[in-house]
Amino acid sequence: MERVVTVKGLAEREVTVYTEKIDAVRQSMREIVNLGKDGIALSGQSYEHRTQFLFTGLNSLNPSMIEEATKSARNGAGKFATDSASRLGKIKTASQGEFSITDRDSSTPYIKKVRVVSTVSCYLSD
Repeated sequence: MERVVTVKGLAEREVTVYTEKIDAVRQSMREIVNLGKDGIALSGQSYEHRTQFLFTGLNSLNPSMIEEATKSARNGAGKFATDSASRLGKIKTASQGEFSITDRDSSTPYIKKVRVVSTVSCYLSD
């Protein structure tokens, strides 16, 4: 006589993947629902286990962001000079603040928004 034993239980697994192939990860996430066809039930992502996409390319952006921030500050200072009937001079002081890296929005955590705050003081003359 043959006996069949069915075991029901809950198992949890967490998978960590470090890769620069974001599109491949996103495609895998879309295809993971196919596991249900094989009888593997998946639950939704809880907050502590949601997929995270990390941005590691800050060093390559840093010079261009500083350049853009300096140009933007100079344009703002030029507006101050024009409005006060002054002439914009050289940069007196400049400092780079902190960078912030955030998700563009909750629907696209793989797209990042990178921001830097810079403070630039310029000379104004009459």
